[in-house]
Amino acid sequence: MSQETKWTLYSRNEEAWEAMLADCAKAEKSIALEQFIFVNDDFGKKLLDVCAERAAHGIEVRFLWDAAGSFTLWGSSIAAELKTKGIKLLFWRTLIPGYFKLPSLRSWFLRNHRRTLAIDGKVGYTGSICVSDHTKDWRDANVRVEGAVARQMENAFDRMWDRALHSRPLAKKLHYRGADFRYLTNYPSPGRRHVYSAMVQAIRQARKHIYLTTPYFVPTHRLIRLLKKAAEAGVDVRIVLPEKSDYYAVDLGARSYFNTLMESGARIFLYQGAMMHGKTIAVDYEWASVGSMNWDRISLLYNFEANLVSFDPEFARAVAQQLIQDLASCREVTLPQWRRRFFIEKIPEFLIKFVRKLL
Repeated sequence: MSQETKWTLYSRNEEAWEAMLADCAKAEKSIALEQFIFVNDDFGKKLLDVCAERAAHGIEVRFLWDAAGSFTLWGSSIAAELKTKGIKLLFWRTLIPGYFKLPSLRSWFLRNHRRTLAIDGKVGYTGSICVSDHTKDWRDANVRVEGAVARQMENAFDRMWDRALHSRPLAKKLHYRGADFRYLTNYPSPGRRHVYSAMVQAIRQARKHIYLTTPYFVPTHRLIRLLKKAAEAGVDVRIVLPEKSDYYAVDLGARSYFNTLMESGARIFLYQGAMMHGKTIAVDYEWASVGSMNWDRISLLYNFEANLVSFDPEFARAVAQQLIQDLASCREVTLPQWRRRFFIEKIPEFLIKFVRKLL
């Protein structure tokens, strides 16, 4: 365990939910929740009740939810109801592009896909978690941290909160020197895709293994080239995807890369049963990342994302070990098997190549 940061890694949402409720119930100063999907069902109600109780005791409680991901609540009366309980709620963007002009359309398209829970600037949560009972049994990856990185998470939330209020975010100095954990953000502009850049650098430096889990796999050409180059150099590249995600077109997009990846030596595994929703990568037991970023172009280039990135070998090993354990619930796709498929099965994957840049 790192001397600077205490951490707990969760592979099931129900475990992470219970820990989140317990920590929120102990909040002494502030609770800040940034969430793409929030549904007011069983767990959502429990979380709202705990936060309302803390707000009644003078704790600052702020929620920032994406209007698209939390569309069942956007436009509802819940914001007014929460306000009466002392909770502040903002929705990121609306579901209606303003004025139908190019800048407004582009701004509307850029969603806030982050999952951040910061409590008192001392405890933080992030990962692929959703606040929805529908995801209770999904294979997710979430992490709880204590330490300086929790303050980074709170600061990242503050900056997005200011953006949602259309005010200029105030820069805060963050001291990363010697830090074993960092909370990196991804903005939809070339110079500020920090999570993407960190992944590129880690893959380039891989010498032993690259273990990757993601629900949606339609990466950039750059990432595909790097994975192929690593596999061709003898790096053990393993990619775990869901057998079937909730987006058929994205599944086709992922499968359109299988042939070229397996030819390079990469191994692909399809997770059986529950939805594989974890977004993790571990490299050489030296570097790992857990967060909200999927391996599709929308997430990599156009959404607001945030990932916990760590140079702690123990954490990197734990993230890698999660994937190794997942292999028992996977079937491996082999190149001979993939090539023997019926021709009609290959047609949709060929056609999706023409539009996969939009996925």
